[in-house]
Amino acid sequence: MGRADARRAQARGSRRAAKSGGIRRLFTWKKLLGTFFGIILLGMGAFGALYLYVDVPAANAMAERQSNVYKYSDGTVLARTGKGVNRQIVDLNEVPKKVQHTFVAAENKTFYKDQGVDLKGTTRGIFNTLSGKGKQGGSTITQQYVKNFYLTQDPTVSRKLRELVISLKVDQQKSKDEILAGYINTAYYGRGASGIQAAAQAYYGIDAKDLDVSQGAYLASLLQAPSQYDWNTATDTGKKLVKERWAYTLRNMVEMGWLTESEKAGLEFPVPDKPKPAEGMEGQAGYLVEAANKELEKQGVSAADREAGGWTFTLTIDKKRQKALEKSVEDQLESKLDREGNKIDATVQAGATSVDPKTGKVVALYGGEDYIKHYISNATRQDYQPASTFKPLVLASALENESKTQDGSLIGLNTVYDGTSRRPVVGSDTPFSPQNEDDRSYGPISVQKAMNSSVNSVFAQMIVDVTPAAVKETALAVGVPDKNFPERPAVSLGTMNASTWDMAGVYATLDNHGRKVTPHILQSAEHRDRTVDAEKPKRVQAISRASADTVTKALTGVVDAGSGGAANTGAYDAAGKTGTSEDNKSAWFAGYTPELATVVALFGEGDGGRKQVSLTGTANSGRASGSGFPARIWADYTLGALGGGSGKTFDLEDVQRGEVPAPPTPSETPSEEPTESEEPTPPETPSETPSETPSEAPSSPAPPTSSPPVTLPTKTPELPPEPGGDDGQPGERPGGGGAPPQ
Repeated sequence: MGRADARRAQARGSRRAAKSGGIRRLFTWKKLLGTFFGIILLGMGAFGALYLYVDVPAANAMAERQSNVYKYSDGTVLARTGKGVNRQIVDLNEVPKKVQHTFVAAENKTFYKDQGVDLKGTTRGIFNTLSGKGKQGGSTITQQYVKNFYLTQDPTVSRKLRELVISLKVDQQKSKDEILAGYINTAYYGRGASGIQAAAQAYYGIDAKDLDVSQGAYLASLLQAPSQYDWNTATDTGKKLVKERWAYTLRNMVEMGWLTESEKAGLEFPVPDKPKPAEGMEGQAGYLVEAANKELEKQGVSAADREAGGWTFTLTIDKKRQKALEKSVEDQLESKLDREGNKIDATVQAGATSVDPKTGKVVALYGGEDYIKHYISNATRQDYQPASTFKPLVLASALENESKTQDGSLIGLNTVYDGTSRRPVVGSDTPFSPQNEDDRSYGPISVQKAMNSSVNSVFAQMIVDVTPAAVKETALAVGVPDKNFPERPAVSLGTMNASTWDMAGVYATLDNHGRKVTPHILQSAEHRDRTVDAEKPKRVQAISRASADTVTKALTGVVDAGSGGAANTGAYDAAGKTGTSEDNKSAWFAGYTPELATVVALFGEGDGGRKQVSLTGTANSGRASGSGFPARIWADYTLGALGGGSGKTFDLEDVQRGEVPAPPTPSETPSEEPTESEEPTPPETPSETPSETPSEAPSSPAPPTSSPPVTLPTKTPELPPEPGGDDGQPGERPGGGGAPPQ
């Protein structure tokens, strides 16, 4: 290396050393510590200025709460709620001491010792707000009282900082008892109840002074999630969570010395009374408002936000169609019932949901005879089985998966199965041999005719051919809820749970050529401080158009020549399916026209809603099946909703007929033998009784289990017309089908 190169290298080294030394001089420990303490001092100064600037304000607008207005889609008023605040202030000394302690144990164990704020929780809350996680984050009882009484529920950083400052000041200005009294008197407990007195009345029908520690622990637990934890409307998950919260509260009371272990061990979970509907919610109004409120919560408008008032909610409900649905239920069902003099009639509950298949808008809903008399909405309840209204989805899955019969034939409308009653399914690990209605055996029968007459044995074999897992996947995709939905052959008869709302979405999806339709009832939500736009459902292709349109073709046969004949008025093009569950506990008709999808159901409800009972004998009409009252209500409503009828027809493409072998030679076919038509043949005497009555064990010899379904040639002798029918639901057990309906 030359001298010049050495000098250049030495110069570069000097520059690097100077630069490194400069960085070290810039980030010395003294400078870092100085910067850190400078930031701390600036923060303290800013907080001090904020503390001096922010005063304790007057009570917020919650004390002068406005009403909420619910409107039909045309802007006319449906209902007003929250006209007055359901709150009655009580002195703290009127609330039993142990009940007071339940709130401290549930929300803020350090309440009696802290300075009114939780800096760690508040910091977490601010971080969650900045990161888009909303209202998450801990708060003391003092902070929650300040938020409820002085501020708003808005999840903003500025509100959180003001809450922090005001809480410090309130803690200095008021005693702990005053703060606790303010908190339990302003908190929202659900059921429209603000304050502990209203909550005690709403949940237990007693005054706050009469609450025991177990009831107090439940009310204190409610404050974390009032709607989710209301025992009478909670999901199984909600019930589990509130019981855990209740137990957590009692454990904390023992830890704090406010309750002995033996006292805690003697307490039982205090199941609250059934809710009492709010005034002004008579008739169908309460059901519509309830459905809208549930949807609002899903879109971020909490019960507390809603109860603060000042909202205008516009629903998708079409006023004329709503009135038409109410009239149809009255004319076709209620006018024929003797609820006072007939024990069976007194148990009958009707529910219905009607949906625009292009948009998913719920245009009409029937929740029950009267919201004041029957709080549970029959339109949205999910505790009954949809029965044979599920069978079209077994066919849809077979088409979607290009499934084949046991003999290798591609499944379609013309595919022929063995319709023998009690026929054991072939190819299943779970033995199953359902009985058809009246134990009727059909012999070889096409899928179309099996759908018309709802033949159990055919669809039990079909679900095995497709596999229950594949059918479940298809069903969930089109909107059936995953509720008590085992992957077993009996599911072919609709043994899961679903509501008319759920099934209206499913049938609307079929109507919409397989594009997913999710029912929704909220059109808009407006407040002076914010606007919530209705969530737009995703337009996804749940199943192919060919599969959906083929099912629609099959279901037009049910209306034209099968168990759904009562829905056929001739004034519109219609497709539909009947269903009757085990022991006749529910009866359904699910159907659609090119413009409207509607599901109507009857439920047998006994013992104040605590058990399901048979509908047999409703209005002295024998067995109440889907082909009776539900189909007649559906037809009457649809005729009115469509203004007396419609000329629109189903636009069907690529209807799948299924594989059939080549026709026999002319010498093998009688010259006068009629040709089987692709269109269904009207039955001679449609029946309203279920066609599926599963048996526990065959009473007559069944075909060999190895015998596969058969596929007939295109030209075969015309089978005699089958009467319409419905179904009964079996259980499964090793060795055979479940017990038949009685």
